[in-house]
Amino acid sequence: MRGRRKRGYPRAVSEATDTSAGMRAQRDEMTRSEQAAVSPTEVVARYEEVRGRIADAAKRSGRSAEDVLLVAVTKYAEPEAILALIEHGHRDFGEGRVQQLTQRASMSGEWEERAGVLAQTSQARGGLPTEAARLRWHMIGHIQRNKAKKVAEFCRLVHSVDNFRVAEELQQALVKTDRTLDVLLQVDCSGEETKYGCPMPAVIAMAEQIETMYSIRLRGLMTMAPHTEDPEDARPVFRRCRELFEEMRTLGVAGDRFNILSMGMTHDYEVAISEGASVVRVGSAIFGDPPARDEDEDED
Repeated sequence: MRGRRKRGYPRAVSEATDTSAGMRAQRDEMTRSEQAAVSPTEVVARYEEVRGRIADAAKRSGRSAEDVLLVAVTKYAEPEAILALIEHGHRDFGEGRVQQLTQRASMSGEWEERAGVLAQTSQARGGLPTEAARLRWHMIGHIQRNKAKKVAEFCRLVHSVDNFRVAEELQQALVKTDRTLDVLLQVDCSGEETKYGCPMPAVIAMAEQIETMYSIRLRGLMTMAPHTEDPEDARPVFRRCRELFEEMRTLGVAGDRFNILSMGMTHDYEVAISEGASVVRVGSAIFGDPPARDEDEDED
């Protein structure tokens, strides 16, 4: 999931850039920011549109909307927009950066209180909210080993375990807290050098290694397709991942709980659903486009 790095301009060229050009760039960025702003009301409307498209895609593939979990990626979302979705009943949110995940997840209690989640469920379990009512945070981005502890602390499901060392770091963090964590093994099904992910031939062996860790529950696979103009270009990537997923289920890897296939983002989630995705990760289709394209950022 590694993006291309921007090339810096030579110093002489940078210093020769006139003030008017800088002002134009600043105005352009402000305009993009204004265009990207989406009101909480519109966020809910966009969310419902995505939900409708998920339902239609699931129906076309012989499944129901309930068979596909929508993770709302909050990378560029304003807090008010996230709160609007919580008030609307959504509970599963995803982040691609550990620092932002920590900040967002730390606010979960406040958001739940403001959205009335605690009050709505106070009769269910002696005044405590039911587990289904609580917010669930998903880590969907690359994990550096030194940040695994934070991920283990705040996440419900990690989509992006792509090597054994990261799994080991998560295991060590979990042992100290006596917790278990659900994870997906991220697979490189496209062969792109710029993408993170375990190579397909090594996936089963890595899964068997992860299965020896008693604080980690391997739940399935995740993959990312290259971003192209035509979503159909992603189909072969999703198909390869689904076929590997089915092979591993046939082999009994991780048992019955190995049942999650996370594929598809804003530009290709309908294709992913048609290829068997049970989880899709959608951000900009709900919250709006980012203020300015950052080539170091992953798509959502």
